[in-house]
Amino acid sequence: MDGVTPFPGGDVMPPPSALPHPVQDLRRAHRDPNAPALRPVRGVWWRRAAAFVPALATTGGLSLAFADWLSDGGIWWLEWVLLALVAATFFWVALSVATATLGLGCHLMRRCGGVRDTRGGKPLDVALVVPIYNEDAADVFGNACAMMLALREAETAHRFALYILSDTQDAAIALAERRAFDRLRRGLPPDLRVWYRRRSDNAARKVGNIRQWIETWGGAHEAMLVLDADSLMSAGAITALSDEMAADPGAGLIQSAPLVIGSGSLFGRMQQFAASVYGTLLSAGLSGWSGGESNYWGHNAIIRIRAFADCAGLPRMPARAGRRGALILSHDFVEAALLRRAGWTVRFVPGIAGSYEEPPATLIDYALRDRRWCHGNLQHLRLLGTRGLHVVSRFHLLHGAISYLLSPAWFILLVIWALLGNGPDSVITYFSADNPLYPVWPEMSGVQSGMILLFMYAMLLAPKVMGALGVLMGEVPVVRFGGVARFLVSLLAEIVLSILFAPVMMVQQVVAVLRTVIGIRPIWSPQARKGGDYAAVTVLKFHALETMSGLALALGIAGGLVSLWLVPIALSLGLAAPLSMLSGRRVGWLMATPEMVDPPAILRRARASRALFRAADATAIAAE
Repeated sequence: MDGVTPFPGGDVMPPPSALPHPVQDLRRAHRDPNAPALRPVRGVWWRRAAAFVPALATTGGLSLAFADWLSDGGIWWLEWVLLALVAATFFWVALSVATATLGLGCHLMRRCGGVRDTRGGKPLDVALVVPIYNEDAADVFGNACAMMLALREAETAHRFALYILSDTQDAAIALAERRAFDRLRRGLPPDLRVWYRRRSDNAARKVGNIRQWIETWGGAHEAMLVLDADSLMSAGAITALSDEMAADPGAGLIQSAPLVIGSGSLFGRMQQFAASVYGTLLSAGLSGWSGGESNYWGHNAIIRIRAFADCAGLPRMPARAGRRGALILSHDFVEAALLRRAGWTVRFVPGIAGSYEEPPATLIDYALRDRRWCHGNLQHLRLLGTRGLHVVSRFHLLHGAISYLLSPAWFILLVIWALLGNGPDSVITYFSADNPLYPVWPEMSGVQSGMILLFMYAMLLAPKVMGALGVLMGEVPVVRFGGVARFLVSLLAEIVLSILFAPVMMVQQVVAVLRTVIGIRPIWSPQARKGGDYAAVTVLKFHALETMSGLALALGIAGGLVSLWLVPIALSLGLAAPLSMLSGRRVGWLMATPEMVDPPAILRRARASRALFRAADATAIAAE
């Protein structure tokens, strides 16, 4: 490699090409003079109306019906709380259904309208940027090797360079990374540009890692494709994202829709199957109403480097006088909002195939990751007042926070429902019969309570049903899921398991919110991508709150004080620990996806490459 500059600690990087990356002021609107004039996305307001108007109308209708049921004898304060929680939580369910419906319409229109032509753009020099922190070196470098070899074989005018940007603090893992990088360089053709840099500290975490790269080497490239440690993209997907950016000079960021792959555990398979069957419609609908004000998920997205450097430098969180603000943890949403504020579009293109990531393997691993994400997403509430943000960008920030606040809302709603929802035999009636301050609750019968719960369950299941119909109607050939019989059994299994796991995940998100509110900072450790091996005692301690909640609910049901309609929730919470242990069990053919039935070439190549790196590392360790 010509022009290689070795750095202390085994780093091998090209000559510096500095690019300023100023910190942005959240109190002042900023317009980038280099951003082209914004062109409105055709039809986006109609698609936004198609998503939000039905959601608002459905929520309003349910709220009115609910208020009518409660109005006999007057509505007292606890009933008002119940009504407010029903409206607040149901809107997001209704929006999900409307988004999936819009996605189905967008799919049909796209199928009739042909494929977008992205030819004619100037070829780009693209940096594949892989920030890592204490990760499995064989997996990271195996994926990188597979992607670079696939790009070499692809027919594309774009130029690509790979940067492994390590923040690893563990000396043994850092040594494994340097050995893996040496093997990567020896195994790739000499004309491929691959580089490795390790920071001695991980100041500002991932944001600081990418900032240091931009300020030192970012000027050598026009775009960067940001990848996570578990990201994998085919040459076709990488080229398609590059083509999209080359054809759209106003795009500051283009996000792909990564599918989750590679898990053999029950919980991982649930996520993979759901993303493959239902996620397609939700992604299409989200892309439809987001338009040029879409969002960024932190990986598997291409970014115009100069636009990002000029407009998306993150400050620290606002702080009181005399104190230093905390890091903005869920940085991706904020970076997308700042790019759009500066005049660059942020697009979501879910139709690009070949973009992948790995899911958490167990329920506990998912919950631990969720605690970190919750801490970051709740920060968004304090950033809603940032000057100059587009209204849709603000909605993305709000939605990021609400996605976690919904769980406490659902939990409180269920508690009130348990107290009131059994009519004259309710808990409140039992304990307040002789108290004139608390009126008896005669208005809603058990049947009415059940009808409302069934309606909510139906709305929650509606996107799943639409996704399944899309598969059965040929949107994705059902043979790619292993055939009709295998698909239908997997569909039923995923629905049943998701119903069982949902209350447990709700309580875990309540815990995550409470930890954030009282100031317990999560440990930002690498994701246990293969799944943690947790002893039964550890699992029981982790799920103690769910277990106690389930037992309390079961006692209320057994005593006739709580509605029988809450039996599924009581069962799920009471069995939280066994369900959690079950989540990590490996499964065979159940919940198969197209990538499992017929693995794509890039996945087969990555698996083989990982195995070679792992074997070589084992040999090197044995020789020491």
